[in-house]
Parts: sequence; C-alpha cells; structure tokens
Amino acid sequence: MVQATAVALMGLMAQASWAVNDLPGGPGVRQLDLPNPVTKIAAEQQSLHYMMLYICGAIFVLVFGVMFYSIYAHRRSKGHKAADFHESTTVEIVWTVIPFLIVIGMALPATKVVVAQKDTTNADITIKATGYQWKWGYDYLKGEGEGVQFVSTLDASQRALSDAGTPQGDNYLLKVDNPLVVPVDKKIRIITTANDVIHSFMVPAFGIKQDAIPGFVRDTWFRSEKTGDFYGQCAELCGKEHAYMPIHVKVLSAEDYTKWVAERQKELAAKADDPNKVWTQADLLARGEKVYNANCAACHQPNGKGGGAIKALDGSPKVLSEDKSVQIHVLLNGQNNIMPAWKQLSDTEIAAVITYTKNHWSNKTGQTVQPSEVLAARK
Repeated sequence: MVQATAVALMGLMAQASWAVNDLPGGPGVRQLDLPNPVTKIAAEQQSLHYMMLYICGAIFVLVFGVMFYSIYAHRRSKGHKAADFHESTTVEIVWTVIPFLIVIGMALPATKVVVAQKDTTNADITIKATGYQWKWGYDYLKGEGEGVQFVSTLDASQRALSDAGTPQGDNYLLKVDNPLVVPVDKKIRIITTANDVIHSFMVPAFGIKQDAIPGFVRDTWFRSEKTGDFYGQCAELCGKEHAYMPIHVKVLSAEDYTKWVAERQKELAAKADDPNKVWTQADLLARGEKVYNANCAACHQPNGKGGGAIKALDGSPKVLSEDKSVQIHVLLNGQNNIMPAWKQLSDTEIAAVITYTKNHWSNKTGQTVQPSEVLAARK
C-alpha cells in the first residue's frame, strides 16, 4: 500500500513538473478554437471559419435528417413500397439552384478575405524574412528602421532544455535571442525567401502563413491592433532542426519602437567593421568563438565533430588546407545543399570564424584570415 502511494505521488509530481499554462500570443493548453486574433485579417478568417462551419453543419443536419426520416418513416416493415418515377424537372432545378446559391454565398466572403490577404500595397514598413536552416534573418528594407538587420535563432537555454529532455516554461522552444520588432497599428509587409530549402513564415495570431522559397520572393502583411508578444513557427518541414525554428514577433507602441530602432542603429554602427582593417590573430580568435557558438555550433557541435551528414570541422581537410580560399568559398556559397551560405555575416565575422576553426580543437594551422580576403572573394 505504501509503495503504491509513493508511486502515485511520484507520478503526480512528474505531471506537475511538466504542467504548462496558456502562452499569450502563442499556443493555449487544450486549445480547440483558432488563436485570439490581433489583426482584422485574422478576425475575418475566424468569422469565415464560423460561417463555413454553421453552413456545413446546417447542410449536414438537413440532408441526414431527411435521409434518416425517410428511411425510418417509409420502411418496408410498415408496408411502404419504393416509388417508381423518372425525371422531375422541378426537383433537378431546385437541387441545382440551391447548392449554386450556397456556393456563391460561401465564395464571396472567402474571396474578399483572400484578396485582402494579398494586398500588400501602401505598407508602412517592409521587412524581408529569410529562412535558413534553421533560423530567420530579418532585413528592414523600407520605413522606420530601414537598414536594421539581424538573425533570430532559438535561445541557447531552450536548446539545452531540449537536449536534456527537460522541457520548462510556457514558451518552451519558442524563445529566441532576437525577436522581430514592429510598431502597433502599422501595416507591416513581410517579404519571404529562403537560402537553402523551403521554409514557411507563420504567425497564427496575425492570420499569416507564407512559404519562403529559395530563388523566389513571396509577400504577406499584417497590422497588429495590440501590443505584446506573438509567436509562430516555420510551418514547412525543412530538415532535422525544423522544430527549433520559432518566430517571435514583439509589437511595441510607436514611441517604444522608435527607441528600439535608435538602439539597434547604434549597435549596428558600433559593430560596423572596416573590411580593410588588419586584425591580430588573438582578436580574430576571440571574435570567431562568438560567431561560431551563435551560428555554427548547432550543427557542427561545440567540439567541431559534426554528426550524420554534417561534416566534422576538427581535422577537416578543407579547414586544414593551406589554400584559405577553399574555406572562404564554402562559407560564402554553401556546400552540397547541406551547408548553407553565410553571406549575411560580415567580412570580419567570416574571417574570424575561419581563423577560429583553423586554430581550434586539434586544428593548429597557425593561419589567419583577414576580412579583406573575404571581401575580395565576394567580388
């Protein structure tokens, strides 16, 4: 009896440790309905969903009600015999006209919503969202914040929780290091593309889902009517790290957004590196370690051993090669449809991470790659 009670208590404790709550702007526990809309498009999608549900439900009840009534009321055991008749012009007109009117009644509001979804004109801010395996790159192309760009990756703490098999928090696997930031009540146009495979940019609370296809550009838009944090994910199976590619959109007031833009622009100005600057190897190694941990360690592992289709960097012939252009070419252009291109990194960042990999783990080449060499390879 005591043993059974102890086992039951342990089970309850395990359930409590895994308990989660609704995430505002994200998924809800036992959620059955669509997410709470924060844009007019999302609200119209929800209304459209209800309308279609009611119409289909009414048709279901009517058709099956008549059918079951006919089966029961005119059954053979009561002496009924099947009628023997041929065409009925009236019946044929009725069962053609009524479904036609129903379809038109469903198509008109649906078409209105679809057309509104694709109207990306007169946007206040235009942002390009580029899908990478497995993160999102954001470039503010037009409007307030123009020139701001950054990469949004799953927060390292979330990766650690996943690797340990100990999920925690309501935003598990949805927390990122750099959320996409936009102002409230402004039309935001999102241009999607991809660097490697097909991804999909989806934020349910905004009512948007747009595929990001390599070599093509697609676009969508939203206008959030509320401030807060809203979450989505890549909705296209894009590889083994697909589950680790969340989208976090932070909607700020106009004043707070202006402050955020100013801070971002200051950070970018401070990080702007002269590609002609000559760095010491020690400084490149320190910078390269940060770049590697932020961008490369997820696939190649912190120990550089790789795994599966991911090549090891520790002892790699291309890393050890005296021809430094070999590794520069791989980072700029990708390799074998597995290693993505990293052109979004600056010349200094690429030079630093190459120098780091050439002089870390068992790799002791003593080689140093300068930003000017990366710049020359881009041309």
